[in-house]
Order: sequence, then C-alpha cells, then structure tokens
Amino acid sequence: MKPPPTDLDPSPRLPLPNPSKPGSTKDPSATVVAGGAGPGFAKAQTTSGRSSALGPNRRPMIGGPTDGRDRALGGNAAARPPRISEYTDFRVYLQDHYGFKRKQYENDVRPYSYAHFSASADIKSPNYLKLIIEGSRNLSLEMIKKFSTALGHSKEEHEEFEALVLYGQAQSPLERNQHLRRLSELRVSSQIRSGQLRPEVFEKIPSWVTWVLYAMVDQKGVDFDIEQLRHLMKNRASLDEIRKSLDKLLETGELVRDGSGRIKKGKALFSGGEEIPVELVRKLQSELIYLGLESLFQDRPQDREFGALTLSLTEQEFEQLKFELRQLRKRWFKDFNVNRLKGAGDRVFQLNIQLFPVTRSGPKETPNESGGF
Repeated sequence: MKPPPTDLDPSPRLPLPNPSKPGSTKDPSATVVAGGAGPGFAKAQTTSGRSSALGPNRRPMIGGPTDGRDRALGGNAAARPPRISEYTDFRVYLQDHYGFKRKQYENDVRPYSYAHFSASADIKSPNYLKLIIEGSRNLSLEMIKKFSTALGHSKEEHEEFEALVLYGQAQSPLERNQHLRRLSELRVSSQIRSGQLRPEVFEKIPSWVTWVLYAMVDQKGVDFDIEQLRHLMKNRASLDEIRKSLDKLLETGELVRDGSGRIKKGKALFSGGEEIPVELVRKLQSELIYLGLESLFQDRPQDREFGALTLSLTEQEFEQLKFELRQLRKRWFKDFNVNRLKGAGDRVFQLNIQLFPVTRSGPKETPNESGGF
C-alpha cells in the first residue's frame, strides 16, 4: 500500500506513551532502583516490579493507549479543548479537536464544519482536515504551521505539534527515534515549566549516558578522557553530554578519584529505590529501547543478539513469565557483579527485556441456552 501523498515524508505511526496522570510520581509498572556500588557493572536502570534490572513498562517509550489518546481523562474530557500533551497520534488529536468544535457550536445557525477549519488555516480545500484525519494525506512543514495557527497553539504547543506530526509520519525506525526523542524532551520541558515536574527531580534522574559511564569503570582500558569516552560510546553522545554526566557522577560521589587520579565507583548509582515521575521513567526507557534499535542497524550481527517470541498467553501464564524474567535478571546481575570483582570486562553491553501485549483481550465467553459453554 502506498503512503498518503505529502510535501513531507509519509509514514506509518507508532504509539507513544503518556502518563495516565500528568506529573504522577507513581507507576505500578516502573520504579527506579540503585546501581550496584563498588566494582561490578552498573545495576540496570528501570524495573518492572522490584527486580534489580531493566523492566519495560507495559507500554514502553513515552506512551499511552493504542487509540492515541489518554483514557484516564474521565468524563470531563469533552468539556474542554483537547490537550496535545495527552495524545500519541496527531490524527486522533485533530479528530477530537474537530469533535470539540462541533459540540461547542452545535446550536449556532452555521455549525462548525471542515470548511471553517480550512478558513482558519488559510487553506483552499474545504475538506483538507478530513483528509488528514482519515490518513489520506500527510502534513508538510508549511501545512503544520497553518494547522497550528487554526488550532490556536502557542509557540511551545506548535513545537510539540510539529514533533508529534513528524513522529507520526516518519518512515524509518531511526527517523521515528529522532522525532520521538524530540517530542519526549518537549513534553518533559513543558511539565517543568508548568510545575508538574520539579527541575531538581529531573536533574537527579540519570540519563542513559550516565549509566553507561558508570558501567565503563569496569571496562578494560578506559582512562575517562572525554574524547576517548565519546569514541568508545560510538559517538552516540556529544562531548558536552559526556562531560556533564561525568562531572555529575563525580559531584554526587557515585564515582570518585583515588590517590593516583584513577576513577572508581563510589556509592551506588541513584540509590534509595526512589519513586520518580512516570514521564521521566518512560523517557529513560525509550532511550534505552532505541539504543537497541540503533544497534540493529549499526552493529554487526556477531556483536549483538536479537530475538523475539510472539505468543498467546493466559493471564496466569503472563504473570508467571514476568516473575521468571525478574528472577533471571536478578541472577544475571548478581553473577556478573561477582565476575567483575575478579576482573574487568571487555565492553559495556545494554540488555533490554520487553514483554508487552500487542492485542486486547477478546470478548469473554457466555453460557449458551443449555447453560453450558
């Protein structure tokens, strides 16, 4: 099937997570735990349940429900204009905006229509919004600006809308990654400006660069020269990112310099099992997941191990599998930490484990007329 025509790159769309409650500090599927102190590789960053290694959210990345809107809005959602920050699909957002305007002006002599939106956006085609909502067309950068004007966006909302559209229309996984990161950064910044996230909390959460630097203490031949670190990290992070992350680790005492100037581990990385805003957990998880995506395209097959299983499970089997994965992560973490006490590792690896539903539950069985099933 050909993608819809556009002045920009067309694309399939992926769901993008949003917290069910903006600024919430609790997510039952994700907590942040400490990194292992002393020698040994860094403890994995984010967990599902109480495990000590990375555990994905039910919806990894930054995201939300499969229809592109936050189901936790409740019955008051229709009483106010749709908020772009609550959407993962720009077409659903546009559809809800149109529905809101129709409801708002339903008693007018001339009810709100697609033509009204086109006039507000200075677009000649009276049904252009309808074509976008249905997926028959994509938006160019010029059209994104016009749509944003018709939607009454502020400068910050325009930037978020543009990122959401480009994310939804991106063709390649790496391109989606780029726009996804941009959208995540914009939403976190917006929550900081609004007071939903405290800046000191945001600054306290280690980035993927921080976790990798912490683990590189146990890698052979690393002298923590900034240029060398960037080279060893395959240029995935900028010199400024690496420098700031390293300075922060030394400032907090998570890394220390011994008498000879050699960097060693001090205290556990992000210790205390603290609860953090779900948006920040998902931001970190999305970064780690997309490091894996980049590896799929950039690393040799012999340097990575990728596999997948697609299974139909009962709820009981699903819970059992989650339990076994947590136990496996704990065992690996313990065993390899012990190995690092004996000697340094050759490279730092990222292990991501993801288990998530790709379908909804089907209709439940009901008794037949005879009382059986």
